Amino acid sequence: MSTYIALLNWTDQGIRAYRDTPKRADAFAAATQKVGAKLVSLHWTVGPYDLVAVVEAPDEETAAAALLQLGGAGNVRTTTMRAFSQDEMAGIIAKTAG
Repeated sequence: MSTYIALLNWTDQGIRAYRDTPKRADAFAAATQKVGAKLVSLHWTVGPYDLVAVVEAPDEETAAAALLQLGGAGNVRTTTMRAFSQDEMAGIIAKTAG
C-alpha cells in the first residue's frame, strides 16, 4: 500500500459545523475503507492547515477516490502528497546508482 499525506483546510461550511468534526472523521474513515483505502491517522492542527490525514491506498486512483469523496462533502479542501517510507526511498536511491 502506498502512503498519502493530505493537508486539509475547512471550508466555510466545515468551520461553521466544527462541532461535528469528530463524527465527520469517523464517516471519512468508513468511506475510505469502502473504496479500498485506509485512514491511518487524522490530526487536527494549528497553523496553515486545519487537519492532516495519513491515508494508505493500493494505488493513486483509490487514494483519489477516497479524497474526492471527502472533498465532495463540502467541509474541507485537500492538498495531497504521495509519501515514501524509508525502505521505498532506499529503493528509489538504488535506481539512481550508476
